[in-house]
Amino acid sequence: MKPAPLIAAVAVLVSVFVFAQQKEPDAGLLMLRDPILVYNNWSAYDELSDNVQQTEQLAMRELDELLRLRRAGVRFDYYVMDAFWYAKGGGYRGWRKSTWPNGPGHWLARCRENGIKPGLWFGTNLLVQLDPAPEWENSLNKKRTAMCLYRGGFLPHFMQTLQLWYYRGIRMFKFDFVDFTAAPPDVEASTPPEEIRRNNENAFRDALRSFREKNPGVILVGFNGFGGDMESTAGPFPFKSPIDLRWLTVFDSIYSGDPRPSDVPMMNFWRSQDLYSDHMVRRFEDSGVPLERIDGTSVMYGTTGTVYYRRTNAWKSGLLMMLARGGWVNTIHGNLELIDDKKAAWMAKAVSLYLRRQALGRTKTFGGIPGQVEPYGFASLDSDGALYTVVNPSEAVSTMPLPQLSEEQRDTRPVKILFRDAGFMPRLSGDSITLGPEQMAVIGKGKYAGAQFDLGIEDEVVIPQSIEPLPAAFEPNGRNAVKASLKAPPAGRLRIVMQQRTPDGYIQRTWAGGPPKGKNMADIFKIEVSQEERPVPVRINYGKVIWSGLSWAVGEVDGFTPGESLQIRCTSAEKDEVKLDVKVYRVQ
Repeated sequence: MKPAPLIAAVAVLVSVFVFAQQKEPDAGLLMLRDPILVYNNWSAYDELSDNVQQTEQLAMRELDELLRLRRAGVRFDYYVMDAFWYAKGGGYRGWRKSTWPNGPGHWLARCRENGIKPGLWFGTNLLVQLDPAPEWENSLNKKRTAMCLYRGGFLPHFMQTLQLWYYRGIRMFKFDFVDFTAAPPDVEASTPPEEIRRNNENAFRDALRSFREKNPGVILVGFNGFGGDMESTAGPFPFKSPIDLRWLTVFDSIYSGDPRPSDVPMMNFWRSQDLYSDHMVRRFEDSGVPLERIDGTSVMYGTTGTVYYRRTNAWKSGLLMMLARGGWVNTIHGNLELIDDKKAAWMAKAVSLYLRRQALGRTKTFGGIPGQVEPYGFASLDSDGALYTVVNPSEAVSTMPLPQLSEEQRDTRPVKILFRDAGFMPRLSGDSITLGPEQMAVIGKGKYAGAQFDLGIEDEVVIPQSIEPLPAAFEPNGRNAVKASLKAPPAGRLRIVMQQRTPDGYIQRTWAGGPPKGKNMADIFKIEVSQEERPVPVRINYGKVIWSGLSWAVGEVDGFTPGESLQIRCTSAEKDEVKLDVKVYRVQ
C-alpha cells in the first residue's frame, strides 16, 4: 500500500475507535466529546526568557480576569496552570514556596466555587527546572536530564502523583517535554535505541490508558515530543518525526507548535505568525490527525518575550483563525486584562458562533498549503449554511474558489463578508472570493450571511488597495549582502521582501537568541534604502527579539522623489553563507 492511503486508512481506524469510545463509555476510554475553551496562564509570565515569574498573585489576578470575561459572555471551561508552579525538589508534589507560599489551595477553591475545572502542566520525563525525586534515581539517564519510562521507579511515582492531583480536583493534565530516548546507563549500553523508544512509548501509553480508565472525564493533552517537525513551515513533508496515531487513543488533543513567524514573508508580522499555526494544523491533518484533535496553540496575548511582546496586536483575526481550524481544545493564553469589556463582547460573539460549528465536527480544509504561499481556508458547515475563513498569503491580489458544501448541484443561498482586514475590500463573485495581499476574511453563507453574524474589521491590519512587482536586478554586494538600483515610481510606496536561503536554495532561519540577551532581528536582517546618498526611512514590523528565529525581512518606504534612482541594499548577519532573494513591489 502507498504511504498516503496507508496514513488515511490508519486515521480512519483510529477515528472509528475513538468514536466507539465516545458512544460506548462502558466499553473503554471516554474521550472529549464536545469542544471546550481553556485558559492557560503561560505568556502572562515567562521564565524561559524574560524571567517574569509565575506567582500566586499573577495566577489569581488572571482568574479574576477570566471570571470578568465569563460574565461578559465569554465561555471558559478550564484554567491550566502552566510550567514552574512546582518546587524544584518536590517531584511535582509540592508548590514553589517562594512564589506560592500557601500552596494552590486558594486557586483550587476559587476555581471550584466558580465552576472552572483546573489543570496542571507537567514536564513528563524531562527535568525542566526540576531535581529528580529519590524514587526517580534508578530511572535517570547518564546525563541526569531525563527518566526512563519503563525501567525504575519514575513512572509509577509519576502516575501516583497525577492521581493525587486528580483527588485534589485537577481535571486537565498537560504533558510537555518528553524524551523517549531516555534510559539508565546499563539499559542504554545494552539495548538498541529503537527498542528503548518503543518501550518508553508503550509504557507511557499504557499508564495513561489506565489513568483514564480510573478517572473518567479527565482531559489529557500532548505537547512537545509526541511527533511533528515544528521549527519551520519550509520543512519537508511527511515529518521526519512522524506522529504515531496511537497517541490519539489516550490524548484528547495533540498540539502543533508554539506561535512563531512562518517562513512566508509578510509585512504584517502577526499574520505570518498565524500562518505558521494554519500550516502546522494542515500538516498534522495530512499526517492523519483529525482536525478536532489538533490544538493549534496559537492565541497568546501577552507582554512577555515568549509571544514577542504581542499584547493584543491583530488579536481578532488570530482568535478567528484558531476557532476556524476546528480543534476541540481551544486555548487562550496570557494577559486577560488586555481584553477590555469591548473586546470581551466581540470575543463572546466569535466564540459562540464558532464553537457551535466545531461541535458538529464538520470543519474542512480547502485550497493550498499555507507554507507554500497558496491561498487556503477552513470551512465549517451545518444544514443552515457555512462559514468560510480564508487567507491569501501571497504578495498579490488573488482569487480563490469557495468549495461547494451543499449537496445541491448549485447552491444559490446568499453569501456575505462577515469579517475582513482594513484596506482592500474583498470581492465576492459567484463561488469565488478575491483577496488583497496577505489578507484574511470570513464569509458567511446561507443563514450565516445574516447581519447578526457580522464580525467587523481588523483595524490593525491594513491591506494595500493595489500591488504590482517592479523589476529590480539585485547583485552581490559583500558577504551575505545584495544591492540594486531602480527608478522610483511616480506614486505609492515600495514594499521590499527579502527571503534568506542556503546556497543550494533551501529556506534558512537565523536564530539570534531570546529575551533578554537575544539580538533584535532588525540588527540581523537589514533593509537600507537611499536616494542621492540620502537615507530613506524603512518601516518594518519584524524588529523584535524572536526566540524561534526568522528567515525573512519585509519593509516599506515612501518619502522618496518620484522618477529618481533609488538604491536598495539588503544584508544578513547570519554566520553561515546564505543567498538573499529580494523582490520589490509598488503598493498603494
